[in-house]
Amino acid sequence: MPAPPERQRPRVVVVGLGPGGDDHVTAETLAEIERVPHRFLRTSVHPTAHLVPGAASFDDVYERASRFEDVYAEIADRLVTAATEHGEIVYAVPGSPLVLERTVQRLRADDTVEVRLVPALSFLDVAWARLGIDPVEVGVTLVDGHEFATAAAGLSGAVLVAHTHANWVLSDIKLSIDDPLGAADDMPAVVLCALGTPDERIVETTWSEIDRSVDADHLTSLYVPELRHGPADGYARFHQLARVLREQCPWDIEQTHRSLVPYLIEETYEVVDAIEALDPDDPTTDDELIEELGDLLYQIEFHATIAEQEGRFTIADVTRGIHDKLVRRHPHVFGDVDVADPDEVAANWEAIKRAEKSRTSVFDGVAGSLPALSYAHQIQRKAAKVGFDWPDVSGAVPKIAEETAEVLAAADGDDPEAIHDEVGDLLFAVVNVARHLGIEPESALRAATTKFRHRFEGVERLAAERTIDLRDADLPTLDALWDEVKASHE
Repeated sequence: MPAPPERQRPRVVVVGLGPGGDDHVTAETLAEIERVPHRFLRTSVHPTAHLVPGAASFDDVYERASRFEDVYAEIADRLVTAATEHGEIVYAVPGSPLVLERTVQRLRADDTVEVRLVPALSFLDVAWARLGIDPVEVGVTLVDGHEFATAAAGLSGAVLVAHTHANWVLSDIKLSIDDPLGAADDMPAVVLCALGTPDERIVETTWSEIDRSVDADHLTSLYVPELRHGPADGYARFHQLARVLREQCPWDIEQTHRSLVPYLIEETYEVVDAIEALDPDDPTTDDELIEELGDLLYQIEFHATIAEQEGRFTIADVTRGIHDKLVRRHPHVFGDVDVADPDEVAANWEAIKRAEKSRTSVFDGVAGSLPALSYAHQIQRKAAKVGFDWPDVSGAVPKIAEETAEVLAAADGDDPEAIHDEVGDLLFAVVNVARHLGIEPESALRAATTKFRHRFEGVERLAAERTIDLRDADLPTLDALWDEVKASHE
């Protein structure tokens, strides 16, 4: 018997409505629109949308969705559903189906439908004509305005930026270049408006004025003849500096991953100190944090540079790894998971983490090199996640008295090892109380120690003013000075 004929897949015929003028729409496109009765428009906000009579638009999706990726996904899904229902539909998009059309990319990746693309004139063709350039000879790079901060990183030379449909998009593009000295401000730029329509405008301006030179809309694009500084240019120079130092500085050359550990820890604590010193009412306190974050970042670059020279991994592997991990662990942002509150976010994070790491113990992943208080806090927190915990702080507090009594009993027994163990149990009980109260014990003890240090320094100042030698002073004298300092700070 002959094989049954293969079932034909539903078809989506994608046509382009050109850059804006009716005269730019091809005869083939018009013929397809007339031939296929079931018609859809990505958006009716386009000068030639009237050439697709009776079409359903997806403007409602743009108005409802909070992210463009959600818009593209829903449009593609609805088109596939419509094609399955009718057998064949026509889908009209602004410009050309092959230029920056995410919905078309999604359709082409869907094996359940056949996608036929009808060639069309895009805004690019008009742009090259108005700019008077050959994009191949000039070497123009085309970038989506919504992705400029990442897509243009490291770029230089001629760049054409599409999807600059609002002044806030142009502002984001401008601000994505970190240029504290204003070296990019006078960089020439051309804003292209409504190409191919009677309202066409070509506005020559500078980088500092791109978001103030026009009222941008969906027919606006940006041309930069010579991009001098791309986004992340500063980081690229910093990365290169780390490699130069590793190759030319005798101290840097000798370092290894292990030898740098003390510096990594030291820089981390200096960041913590800078954060503790932040004053919301004094912006100058940011300077210390900026410096310390830079020192910490250099440690990361240093380790990546060592690994790069050893042929093991690069900073690109580091950034790609953390990027992909954060995307995976935020399905409520990048997927279709709904969460009610931060606690549910944390629970999802832990569940995804366990699945990724194939962990068997609740304590897997807790770093043994953490400071002791933080280590105890993390261990208790992990045990609590499987229900091994007091219901509330009222159950944890009595353990402090119990462990204190055991410390005193051990002290009476003159057994150093037993005293050591009981003091550890007492500290562990205090950490448990802190955890139940939502207090991070490491920072709490650090703050208490810092407070003691400042007050005792006050005692030292008072003693010096009164010519009291602290080493010879008795305890009542010291207590009196302490109480005086304490009262002056309350």
